[in-house]
Amino acid sequence: MKQRIEIPNSNGEILHATLELPANKQVAQYAIFAHCFTCSSQLSIVRTISGELTQYGFGVLRFDFTGLGGSEGDFADTNFSHNVSDLLAVNAYMVAHYAAPTLLIGHSLGGAAVLMAAADMPHVRALVTIGAPAHAQHVSHLLGDAVAEIHQTGEAEVAIGGRPFKVKKHFIDDLEQHDISDLLPALRVPLLILHSPQDRIVGIENAAEIYRLAHHPKSFISLDGADHLLTNKADSLYVARTIATWAQRYLMFDTDTADTAPLQPDNAQVVAHLDMDNGFKTHISNGRHAIIADEPVEDGGEDAGFGPYELLQAALGACTNMTLRLYAERKKWPLEEVYTHLAFVREPHVDGGKQDVITKKIELVGDLTAEQRERLLEIADKCPVNKTLQQAMEIRTLPWA
Repeated sequence: MKQRIEIPNSNGEILHATLELPANKQVAQYAIFAHCFTCSSQLSIVRTISGELTQYGFGVLRFDFTGLGGSEGDFADTNFSHNVSDLLAVNAYMVAHYAAPTLLIGHSLGGAAVLMAAADMPHVRALVTIGAPAHAQHVSHLLGDAVAEIHQTGEAEVAIGGRPFKVKKHFIDDLEQHDISDLLPALRVPLLILHSPQDRIVGIENAAEIYRLAHHPKSFISLDGADHLLTNKADSLYVARTIATWAQRYLMFDTDTADTAPLQPDNAQVVAHLDMDNGFKTHISNGRHAIIADEPVEDGGEDAGFGPYELLQAALGACTNMTLRLYAERKKWPLEEVYTHLAFVREPHVDGGKQDVITKKIELVGDLTAEQRERLLEIADKCPVNKTLQQAMEIRTLPWA
């Protein structure tokens, strides 16, 4: 689920923001994602990582810095200090309207901004940088020959990512006022550094410098083969899952930190959420666990998860195995393992139409007699999901109340 939010910065200009929520709208922890230099919150890496983190209970706020994306203001009038100020404004809004963010994520120069802003956010318990420079001044290298013109005339138009941006001298002067290397040794927050050895925009030596200066606990993950913008979606998904696994060690997900407002009907057991921006990809949650459903590539999806009929087969397979275990335990039979292999097909029917058929081939492992194996196959057809699928079932579709 997405919520569009407008957040005033320190100058009263409106920052465009999007809050990504888990499918069941129950948030365990909040995070803020800061994008890269001259980018926006709509960049693929930002959207993919934010959306994937919701599968792990995160509510992720991604926003556009002043003068970029959908945010108000003139980029030419901003600088690195402005970015840090925007982060603090977004944080204050989250504290006032939702809950204090416990995780900060920053990509490229956004990573440097996150490290700088964290010193003024005592509630933050974990930091993540992705392809971040060890010194904010690194951005000057991206401006190339334009730096000389900026120093001479006070401003210059530069092309970054194929788009023109006006950069003024105060931007470069401000970068020189911020030295993250002075801040890192005093920063006592768990830090995860993600960086690609093949990053041609911000070299891997920056990750080494950040790691050297940072205080423990600190972790480094090499994004081997990835480019600076993680244009391969598989790299962004890997980063998101790595962040989620790492962060759980420090954020201690529990009911005390969760937003437990009743945002769904009392009798809802599972919520499935589809975002039109993500094709057929559907996030499914039962409030404790989350999975993804999708269509295969040949049907217009991204094959990011089980298809709907595969989920149906999965439910039947899981129920079959659990039922067989319970029965074997009650009988004290030597059943060791169960494999249920399923397939869904549409076969011709005698009336000329089609009928849906699921086949179950059951593999039983253990020192079982022939009679025991035969009985277990009979019991396999008595599992609750099997019975439900074989009988007429009423499904009621209701409007959201």
